[in-house]
Amino acid sequence: MKKSLGIISVLLFLIFVIGSFFGYKYYKKFYGNNVEKEGYILIPHSANYNSILDSIAPYIKNKENFAEVAKSKNLQKFFNAGRYRIKSGTNNSDLVNMIKAGNQTENTFRIGDFFSVYQMIGKVVKKTELDSLKFATDLNKIATEKGFSNAEDLKKYFFIDSYNFFWTVTPKDFFKKFEAEYNSFWTAERKAKEQQLGLSRDQIYALASLVYKETGGKQDEMKTVAGLYLNRYRKGMKLQSDPTVIYAVSKANNFQGEPLRRVFFKHLREPSPYNTYFSAGIPPGPICVVDKNSVDAVLNAQKSDYIYMCADPKRFGFHKFTASAAEHAVNAKEFFLFFNFNKQKLLSNFFEFNNFQTNI
Repeated sequence: MKKSLGIISVLLFLIFVIGSFFGYKYYKKFYGNNVEKEGYILIPHSANYNSILDSIAPYIKNKENFAEVAKSKNLQKFFNAGRYRIKSGTNNSDLVNMIKAGNQTENTFRIGDFFSVYQMIGKVVKKTELDSLKFATDLNKIATEKGFSNAEDLKKYFFIDSYNFFWTVTPKDFFKKFEAEYNSFWTAERKAKEQQLGLSRDQIYALASLVYKETGGKQDEMKTVAGLYLNRYRKGMKLQSDPTVIYAVSKANNFQGEPLRRVFFKHLREPSPYNTYFSAGIPPGPICVVDKNSVDAVLNAQKSDYIYMCADPKRFGFHKFTASAAEHAVNAKEFFLFFNFNKQKLLSNFFEFNNFQTNI
């Protein structure tokens, strides 16, 4: 009897040991940490089971274990495209569930003061599944559905800021987010100020783009600059904004290559409705994507008699304002003497600043 009990005890112990061994293997396979290093994987809509395994392999310790868990959960049939973060300490079960559920990680996009919507698209698609041609084609379609010529006419819907989107974002969903923000921005109060100004929405955005470019996006002088341009416009004077010349020349070159480093007299004759030295009035549209502050600056422009401004040599990025042509001539002479003496340094600072502004 005792011998039988001993045999049974040994068998039970062996069953326990074997069960524990296989139970531990099962637990480790499904719920043990299998991440070797952290990172992100991209799974396009065209992906298949093998390509998913290849994408995740560099980040995990045991590809075979992951593959077994993935098959047991039917990953080969059910997965979602996306950008997925592989975090340290994650087990195979959670990795597979993440891909099956489509719990992807968003990308941060910086929308800068781009001259062109197509320039913006070129930056945006570096963080999306779609290429620039597809993105531009779909935005063109959205524009025509709204009665515009092409995506360039959608420029006013975009504001300078940082935004979060999924890698798989469609042009439709991308624009939908900006359109909602645009509609939210134009409150009853702002619409009332728009009516008081007597300008069209496109004219307001055009002036806002001049304000943004002239101030470099700094709020300090925005309302003053906006008031100055409104004064010139209402007096029938040409606005004579250098950034419009740079834009007109860039547009004539289809925005290829670097923008002008310095505006010379020959550039002032560039035949374009956007060139405010060549054409009178407000440009037909914004010369860049703007921020909300620059639009508000136009809607709340400072009342003054200023019609001239000149860069202040003692304060980089700021201006001297005046209503006197004679005083403006003195200010301009002072600046040009300073500029010619410090030309290389000023140009370097200018382009460092503008490169920062347009990064996404």
